[in-house]
Amino acid sequence: MTLETTLAAIRPADDEAMAAARDLQARLTKPAGSLGTLEELSVRLAGLAGVCPPPMPEPATVAVFAGDHGVHAQRVSPWPQEVTAQMVANFVAGGAVVNAFARQTGADVMVVDVGVAIPLHGGPNLLDANVRRGTRDMTIGPALTREETLAAIEVGVRVAETLVEQGARALLTGDMGIANTTPAAALIAAFTGTSAGVVTGRGTGIDDDTLAHKVSVVTAALDRHSPDPADPLGILAAVGGLEHAALTGFILGAAARRVPVIVDGVIAASAAVAAAAFAPDAVAAMVAGHRSAEPGASVALAHLGLEPLLDLGMRLGEGSGAVLALPVVQAAVRVLHEVATFDSAGVSEK
Repeated sequence: MTLETTLAAIRPADDEAMAAARDLQARLTKPAGSLGTLEELSVRLAGLAGVCPPPMPEPATVAVFAGDHGVHAQRVSPWPQEVTAQMVANFVAGGAVVNAFARQTGADVMVVDVGVAIPLHGGPNLLDANVRRGTRDMTIGPALTREETLAAIEVGVRVAETLVEQGARALLTGDMGIANTTPAAALIAAFTGTSAGVVTGRGTGIDDDTLAHKVSVVTAALDRHSPDPADPLGILAAVGGLEHAALTGFILGAAARRVPVIVDGVIAASAAVAAAAFAPDAVAAMVAGHRSAEPGASVALAHLGLEPLLDLGMRLGEGSGAVLALPVVQAAVRVLHEVATFDSAGVSEK
């Protein structure tokens, strides 16, 4: 699917299915509201699927989109750029945290090279969809052309489409890219109207001086481009990354297929606000997996009206928080499938 056809396929949540889920929750053998956030999550997922109970969100696949960034030249990260390619190889070999968490939760891992600077060797779970060998420096000019940005978005759309066609019933966002929290902060600031100082965090771990410099870099990029929130493609091109754009398409592709997409940390959150700018109804497909320690993530989730399921102080990325949240999402739906009603179990109501 193209971006245009994907956007045309995204619909609002189904009110009748949501009402049916609320009615079913009220009749299950438990006090009303006793499952807290899980109850409303099950209602949202029924609305997304258009049926109550919604399909079980399994099997699940986390797609790790990888790219490099020209803004790395501004010394916003202490890590060398070649770590991106090295970590992609680690994902493919199964040695990263996201791989360990995926084995724990039964999720599959797919790695997508959408913009890594160093050419990569193949692997059974590595997709070569490289649009460009890293972005340009967003403080000097646009990080991407509009054409490159659209190509990256459509990589994400196609990955979502393919995974759903192969049977996935839950999609999870993953990312890898040294310096990618800098464009993520710029994207969140641009889409939410929040200042760079509020949304910029320490990423993989930087000292106070480097953080102040990173804020100035994000501010300079925003001042240079004066991004227009009504032009999401233009914002992604000006200050985004190839993995951010691909994740935007991945989220939109999930929404078009009415499959839940569990959003990971700040990189995914920046893509989620971009996806919502393209299609506000896409938020119905989004589940906030966890609250990243990166400040921009909380700003983005508040902008989207999403409450994270987990809050563990994590800021790793890779899809790690989304994968940890997967069993919680599955449990919310399993309740609607398997818990007896008061009538069927012969349990007296109050």
